[in-house]
Amino acid sequence: MSVASARRELTVAVLVCAAAGGLALTSSSSPWAHVTITRQAPLPPTVEVLTGGQAAPLVSACGLLLLAAALAVIAVRGAGRVVVGLLVAVAGGVLAWSGLRGLTGRLGVDLADVTGTVALGGARVDTDAAVTWPLLALLAGLLGVLAGALVVVRGRRWPGMSRRYERTPVVAGAAPAPAPARRARPETPEDRHQAAWKALDRGDDPTV
Repeated sequence: MSVASARRELTVAVLVCAAAGGLALTSSSSPWAHVTITRQAPLPPTVEVLTGGQAAPLVSACGLLLLAAALAVIAVRGAGRVVVGLLVAVAGGVLAWSGLRGLTGRLGVDLADVTGTVALGGARVDTDAAVTWPLLALLAGLLGVLAGALVVVRGRRWPGMSRRYERTPVVAGAAPAPAPARRARPETPEDRHQAAWKALDRGDDPTV
């Protein structure tokens, strides 16, 4: 594999991880369902909005993990990069599973998640699931799985962070590296004039 090809693959993996993380976080803050709570008469029914973070708390956590993984893929090498790829693939699978549950209406809605005023006997909860935002989570999950698989299979061949960003380890007892020698310049009349004055200040005869 050429260096240019490896860098292109690395760039694609980083961008896909970041895109999947951004989509997941957008989905987690958006409404996934409208919940109608019917209480005993004479209390009127109430309608609450359930966000993705409430319906599927793992969506936001996986989104943050994918964003962090986009940076980690660049920073680590070798076996560490493979581990990051596996985490990305798992996070993508969790996202896809959460989005699929939202699309099929199998959200586990707890009364405490939507309101604290329904702790009354006989309350009934009806959920009208949305489609757009769970679908976005499903798409983010698929992108995460693809990015993770790419990192696991091809990541060992990709370049890592440039070595100029790595600190040179200091060995105890070792002498410090010598400073680079400064390039000498020709002596000018001004330099000779300054040297004569310094000699006079020290009490030396500059003519000797």
